[in-house]
Amino acid sequence: MFGERGGYEILNSYFIPWGINILVALGALAAGRIASRILLSLTERILLRAKMEGILVEFSLSILNALLWVVVVVAALDQLGFDTTSLIAILGAAGLAVGLALKDSLQNFAAGVMLIVFRPFKAGDYIEAGGTGGVVEKISIFNSIIRTPDNREITVPNGGIYGGAITNYSARDTRRIDLTFGIGYDDSMQQARDLIREVLAADERILKDPAAVVAVSELADSSVNFVVRPWVATADYWPVRFDLIEGIKTAFDEGGISIPFPQRDVHIYPQSAGQE
Repeated sequence: MFGERGGYEILNSYFIPWGINILVALGALAAGRIASRILLSLTERILLRAKMEGILVEFSLSILNALLWVVVVVAALDQLGFDTTSLIAILGAAGLAVGLALKDSLQNFAAGVMLIVFRPFKAGDYIEAGGTGGVVEKISIFNSIIRTPDNREITVPNGGIYGGAITNYSARDTRRIDLTFGIGYDDSMQQARDLIREVLAADERILKDPAAVVAVSELADSSVNFVVRPWVATADYWPVRFDLIEGIKTAFDEGGISIPFPQRDVHIYPQSAGQE
């Protein structure tokens, strides 16, 4: 009888309460996962409706999923009778230690979020940032990939990009070409101006509005300098620039306009024997 009574006491004191706690914990775990999935789905819809970048949506959902998992597991352990206060303290200390160890990575992450949210540039733009220049191939959370004009691939940390000036050459539909041409002091400025305008008018890629500027900018030591500033579509910038340099040089040659090189007049005065 004592053995049976002792067995009932053990069953009632340990196994049944523990079994109930385990079932409750499993139920809390299952309910928490269902609630987490509903919350994740709702968050995804909100972020997509806000037209947030897909990579940021994916990363945000992964972070939220990890946090919800921690909450659900802590709640389940609490049902089993574990001291979750100590567990939360340990997790907080571990999170602080990891945050200090990954300070630079967190800085790049924050910069990546800012780049994706505010969009100072997008994939396909030509930019200068982070000490390099080229076409943006990819923007990720921690770094961006830039392809240089000579086809090198450079991975730049986002912190280095967002922490400095960003020059986006593709942000506007049009760009101005700035060129300087020098002619000799003996050449006709009006003839040179007319030749430049003829070359500009012959190129259909040059925009009529705003009008191109052709003006004398400087009376230099060896030349009279003209500034030539036409406007073109951004995609035509380099082809038009190269063609204008060649075309204006050819027009000057055919029109007899010289492009002088730097020169200096040296005056020699004879001295007598006594002066020597």
